[in-house]
Amino acid sequence: MKKTLTTLIVIAAMAPAAWAQDRIYRCGNEYTNNAAQAKERGCKLVEGGNVTVIQGVRPSPKASGAAAPSGATASPAGAPRIDNNDQRARDADARAILESELRKAEARHADLLREYNDGAPVRNALELRNPQLYMERTAELKASVARSESDLAGIRRELARVAPSSGAK
Repeated sequence: MKKTLTTLIVIAAMAPAAWAQDRIYRCGNEYTNNAAQAKERGCKLVEGGNVTVIQGVRPSPKASGAAAPSGATASPAGAPRIDNNDQRARDADARAILESELRKAEARHADLLREYNDGAPVRNALELRNPQLYMERTAELKASVARSESDLAGIRRELARVAPSSGAK
């Protein structure tokens, strides 16, 4: 029994050393675990825990050139150029789609408001016998009204972002 206990203590004492990471040296912005190379380059020993280094991607020389003017969006190198008339047509289509979605969302919102009835929706037969069902439906309607208002605000923001149609002045 004593021999087994002594063996376990020795193994437990040696386990952290087996798990420990080799010594890591920092050479400027580079790290190494090669002691000879570190000594040769005058690197400093990193203490206080394990180090994980992930190699990053270096930016291409083309990207390090002059910055684009503010507000300008850079297109990918192989992107085709779009004619102004085509772009206006696309913007008009996008605006028409958004206006249609806005009308549908406003109609759904009006229906929800009508059903919600300022927090007092009309009770159905089941809800007359079970008030908890009425409270749950009222809470769901309130959440639906809030979502609907958020959807309307989002569609209006998108409409404001899309260039005005050519017929509007």
